Amino acid sequence: MVICKRVVKLVTIALVLTSAVATLVACSGNSRVRKPAELVPVSNQFELSPVWSTNVGSSEPFNFHLAVAGDAVYAASLSGKLVKIDLMTGNKLWEVSVPDRLSIGPGSDGRTTAAVTTKGTVYAYDDTGKAIWNVSIGSEVLSEPVVAAGVVIIRTLDNRFVGLDAQTGARRWTYQRQQSALSLRVGYGMLAIGNEVIVTGFSGGRFGMIAMANGGLIWETPVSFPKGFSEIERLNDVTAKPSMEGETICAVSYQGRIGCAQARTGNLLWFKDFSSYTGTAQSPDLVFSSNERSHVSAFAVKDGSLFWENTQLTFRDLGEPMAIGKVLLMGDAQGYVHALSQASGEMLARIRHDSSPITAAPIAVNGLILIQSQGGKLAAYSPK
Repeated sequence: MVICKRVVKLVTIALVLTSAVATLVACSGNSRVRKPAELVPVSNQFELSPVWSTNVGSSEPFNFHLAVAGDAVYAASLSGKLVKIDLMTGNKLWEVSVPDRLSIGPGSDGRTTAAVTTKGTVYAYDDTGKAIWNVSIGSEVLSEPVVAAGVVIIRTLDNRFVGLDAQTGARRWTYQRQQSALSLRVGYGMLAIGNEVIVTGFSGGRFGMIAMANGGLIWETPVSFPKGFSEIERLNDVTAKPSMEGETICAVSYQGRIGCAQARTGNLLWFKDFSSYTGTAQSPDLVFSSNERSHVSAFAVKDGSLFWENTQLTFRDLGEPMAIGKVLLMGDAQGYVHALSQASGEMLARIRHDSSPITAAPIAVNGLILIQSQGGKLAAYSPK
């Protein structure tokens, strides 16, 4: 998936760019040059058998993620529909209409479910779907909220992290970061680790760990540094959610590098030149990512050496990856889900989930794989 497909705009304090210029820079080519690769025939060596499916409403052109808590999955649509669905059956447990449009998916811990409108108002609901509070954050929000440890964590577009009490909406803490001269106008993914910390990327090629209890910065480290002469050339934000396996956290920046660090200290273990806005996925030994050309690469977690590269999906605008078992799963802009061997990069299987883009990473939970397309199809599959 390329930046122009995700309707990325650029945000700056003192500089305003027209959407036409931003799109031109982001795409850096025409549709003929970016023609998606034809799908090569594949004999499925891995199966995703449908268990249930439903439609939760369109999120196009935004990248909505699901939230899973306990035995339920929570999903939302651009129009403001918020639903709770039984994980094993696909039955709808409740549905509410948030009073405004949404540009991101929900967050939930199973007790409190939060949705943030395009105007920056947070609406919270209890486990029955009853509205319990709403709070205006005062800024646009493009990152999914994290609900954990009794706190609803909101990340705003103006670089604030806000911790709200999950039961009352009262503000517990605020962590403010300095604005960069120019940064990507996208959601910055937050990885929750237990009920203690979140790991997230920052503008300027950095990522770090923040305490849920008080918003304190535990550590931050640069994975890449700005290069080039113009502000656009120097963009290298870590926008995608970092990944974690064991004691290692990996992250990748746009127009920058991919790298891994020690989870406890943030000490960088290695980095390699690479550019991606779809993030990383990990196995115990490898970290996977796809670049802007939709070339998928696997690097050794211990030292960053390139293990394999697959170029069969060039310009198919791959979504966020997920590693499970011995396979790597990711969707594309035409609604296909591709399964690659983690060991070799070989194409193992392909299914057609939908005809609309799949940008969010699949989710593995309770023996099921959950996939949501931008068109609104949400389905559970059983991997075999």
